[in-house]
Amino acid sequence: MRRETVVPREVDEVWRLVSDPAQLPRWWPGVARVEEATPEAWTTVLTSPKGKSVRMDYTRVAEAAPFRLIWRQEVEASPFERILAEATTSVELSEDEAGTRVAIELDQTPRGWARFAPLQFRAAGTRQVQGAVEGLERLFA
Repeated sequence: MRRETVVPREVDEVWRLVSDPAQLPRWWPGVARVEEATPEAWTTVLTSPKGKSVRMDYTRVAEAAPFRLIWRQEVEASPFERILAEATTSVELSEDEAGTRVAIELDQTPRGWARFAPLQFRAAGTRQVQGAVEGLERLFA
């Protein structure tokens, strides 16, 4: 699942935001807060529609500042282990005459029942990526 947008800011300014895990609540959908954030790993706390807190751990796996960032959701021994074998997110920035082109891609490998509901699984991932793009558009509008 991939979505792109162009925001009216310089690449370095966008990079400072997207490369700092502590900033995720400002633009990533559903993230209420980030805990134990370092440049290499962090935990996001999301609030479910029923008001429950859900924790997700992430590890940065690649970076080519200020243009590319990849992080992996740590699914092993988590509630997501039943439905995900792997999940990685990449953020790519490039210069554009109107500012910075931002491409966000979520690559998920389903496990268990999720393998048999590809449309629903893909729709949920697409909503997440679209929400992230919209969050950046709101911040940089």
